[in-house]
Amino acid sequence: MNGTLNKVMLIGHLGDDIKMHYFDGGNCIGRFPLATNEVYINKQTNEKIASTEWHNLVVRNKAAEICEKYLSKGDKIFVEGRIKSRQWQAEDGSTKYTTEIQVTEFTFLTTKKEVDGMKSATHPESKNTTYEAPNPVAPENDLPF
Repeated sequence: MNGTLNKVMLIGHLGDDIKMHYFDGGNCIGRFPLATNEVYINKQTNEKIASTEWHNLVVRNKAAEICEKYLSKGDKIFVEGRIKSRQWQAEDGSTKYTTEIQVTEFTFLTTKKEVDGMKSATHPESKNTTYEAPNPVAPENDLPF
């Protein structure tokens, strides 16, 4: 294989509501944590062990607006995207690092509004909504090599 691949697929529950950030020019991003769980049996103690992994997700523009409109803490979602690490200088001068999942596609699996029976019949598009973000072309100077 000549190329490389940076692809992530997750199914999990939102750990918080979408936090939106708007920019000049009309663009926006939404950020939210996603929890994935692993459950297994400890063979020595026969104890059931649950482990939760937290992922920082980022959705952009129209996708962010759709997520903000229909999703809330606890909802289950399937996402596809890529891993992106970044760093910045904090106010105290220290360097901060984070790793995020840049979401390119998502499908709502269950929403609290749907589970609670509060889902309006006027919004049938919100059930199992699938969204595929436009495929942005990375500028050549963004490549690490």
